Amino acid sequence: MNRMEKTFTAHREDRPGASWLARFRDGRDDAARWYLGDGVSDGPSSAECRTALSQHMPELVPHYDDLCGMVGDDDLAHRILSHYRPAAHRQGCSQAVWLGDEGPALIRNYDYPLTSITGRIELTAWGGRRVIGMVQRPWGGCLDGMNEDGLVASCTLGGIARRGQGFAIIQMLRYVLETCGSVPEAVAALCRLPAVQLHNVTVLDRWGDHATVFLGPRREPAVTRQMTCTNHQERILPASRSALRQRVLEEALADPAMSLETLAGRFFAPPLYSRKLSFTTAYTAVYRPASGRVDYLWPGHSWSQSFDRFEEGAYTHDYGELEA
Repeated sequence: MNRMEKTFTAHREDRPGASWLARFRDGRDDAARWYLGDGVSDGPSSAECRTALSQHMPELVPHYDDLCGMVGDDDLAHRILSHYRPAAHRQGCSQAVWLGDEGPALIRNYDYPLTSITGRIELTAWGGRRVIGMVQRPWGGCLDGMNEDGLVASCTLGGIARRGQGFAIIQMLRYVLETCGSVPEAVAALCRLPAVQLHNVTVLDRWGDHATVFLGPRREPAVTRQMTCTNHQERILPASRSALRQRVLEEALADPAMSLETLAGRFFAPPLYSRKLSFTTAYTAVYRPASGRVDYLWPGHSWSQSFDRFEEGAYTHDYGELEA
């Protein structure tokens, strides 16, 4: 029996405080497993982590230092909070940029084991710029998100889970949303940040400018105008599931009768929608940067959030029986 439920919650939290500290302490063991994986023997020291953060994301250092002060003398916690050189992880995901009626919009499926995702939607304002995002432990990293300037960023895995000398992609997306207001700014930031593993990031702004950036260790960043993105970069076997999912998205965008609503509906059908226990489609998100709104979607349910009207609360989705 693989019947699964997942509760998603939404919270307004301008900056991490006492409630964040309580959550971190409760989830510290999970965060350590995420960071260390199956036993990272060559991990960086906490001093190396802070140095890397200072070099590449200096705007986040004051926030990082505040968090380290809150958790106290806990060297592993300081390393975890840096998001620097965590273990490699696999994930699915499919996403597409829509520039037609009711656009621009970015639609994405996030595919990951339900037991491993935080399921927390946050409205934050760390440095004054408001951000709405689907965040993941341990410290506000974004699986996808949007800032009040109308910049959207979302990621997919870019291929094999090899590990390098860089940052978790969720920290890189948070950094982009905290510091950038347009696609050119976001692309420039992504191209200078080292990613710990192969990832693809799609960015879209309120004017419809967009890019998909291929990132990863032991490769140069590549900036493309791709409007669809799954789990590969330049090369892929034509028969792979990732190629099939991207082909389905490309065909949908090429259909002259397609609408945003119909396109979103495609994300609930195979091969885009996954009911596998190991890689479940946890949620679908439709970001509309021109209006500052995101719709989180599940079969039979939607939950809209915006900068004008952010609703705190919770929703539990029943995924039914999942395939082993």
